[in-house]
Amino acid sequence: MQTIVLRTNYIISIFAIMVSFWLYSCTKMSEEVWDKTAGMNGSFEVTQSGLPVNWLVYTPETIPSGDYELIIDTTLYKDGKQSLKFLVRKCSANGGWTSPGFCKEYEAIPGKTYKISFWVKNEGCEFVTQVGGVSPFEGEYETIIKSKENLYEWKYFEYEYRMPPKEKFNRIRFEMNILHPGTLWIDDIRIEDINGKLVEPTAS
Repeated sequence: MQTIVLRTNYIISIFAIMVSFWLYSCTKMSEEVWDKTAGMNGSFEVTQSGLPVNWLVYTPETIPSGDYELIIDTTLYKDGKQSLKFLVRKCSANGGWTSPGFCKEYEAIPGKTYKISFWVKNEGCEFVTQVGGVSPFEGEYETIIKSKENLYEWKYFEYEYRMPPKEKFNRIRFEMNILHPGTLWIDDIRIEDINGKLVEPTAS
């Protein structure tokens, strides 16, 4: 009798683990609208359904524990006619898909150096930006900026990143997150090779 009970408990435990894994794998971690013709869309000029095209965005739909708005701002911008604005009232400080933000991967050459640049305005937020060389299953990341500085005028950030020489890392990943409530605008993101050519986004 004891053997049967133990076996039943074991089966229940395995079933619970499988259900937990299934629920985790089905969790929607980001939203994206893909359009190959839009390219990088670093100035967020191309939008659809309230989202900037060709970005993986951590939205209020994917982070229900947060309290924030994702806004395409047509009144305040640095390049083009609009910027991406985060109005954050509550958020996780863990980063990644648990915090307001966005990311994208781009085609890149192992061992090559790329220039990453963007403009930010900030009122109260703490924000972090990471760049890394990645493959489908792993990556090597660097935090290129983590700041709480209030920026009441647009501030330009620029960073050079050298891809790891490993052949398997054939993509460069850019990610930005908001870690503390406030209001942040970002515009004119560029990731360029040594010849000034913008990298091409990869389909997710």
